[in-house]
Amino acid sequence: MNGPLILVLPFLMAEGGLTPDVPTADEVISRMIAHDGERQAALRGYTAYRYVLENRKHHKQAEMLVRMTCREDGSKQFEVVSENGWGGATKHVFPRLLEAEIAAARPDLRERSRITPENYTFEITGTGDVRGRLAYVISIEPKTSNKYLARGRIWVDADEYAIVRVEGQPAKNPSFWFKSVHFVHDYNKSGPFWFPVADRSVTDVRIFGTTEMSIEYFDYVPNDPTRGQVSDLTAKQ
Repeated sequence: MNGPLILVLPFLMAEGGLTPDVPTADEVISRMIAHDGERQAALRGYTAYRYVLENRKHHKQAEMLVRMTCREDGSKQFEVVSENGWGGATKHVFPRLLEAEIAAARPDLRERSRITPENYTFEITGTGDVRGRLAYVISIEPKTSNKYLARGRIWVDADEYAIVRVEGQPAKNPSFWFKSVHFVHDYNKSGPFWFPVADRSVTDVRIFGTTEMSIEYFDYVPNDPTRGQVSDLTAKQ
């Protein structure tokens, strides 16, 4: 995958804090929202595949391959291509996972989960390197105890102001049975757009112990707005 050259920024991390040349969290978030709006306006939906793998204690494992269609309004549709392994995951966990994502992507609910000043407070904590690209590291604190929000950190690409990583835990515990949940979401550039490439989560479940889940995303194909169908603009991740 081809990407732009890393932007050389006129600042360095100083011991005990950042130099004055580093933009504020509000400035970074404002630019991020503006750039995201431009990218979303150009994106007319897409198709992609994802591979889901769940590992539980006592060597219980399940996997699923899914084809996802994202419409222009952000709503999603899933088609299960294959699944096998531990029946508890394939019958109960995986379907609920897809149902929750479909619900969160509904146009009337999507604003509740976006990383915006309406949903979060922000504080810049430094810079970091994500897959060879310079990024601003910003702590995020949800303004409400909303199951669609998270508490943790985001990494924002210093050149294109796109989120390249989110790490943390849900703002609201999804269930009494979950003692803790920690996740990492990674994003990467494909063509002119930024898409999820990997999710990793570790959940400590009461009685059952630790569950690890990983999701790999690939074969993104944006819709072609001139023909109303997919194009081959992007290559396989």
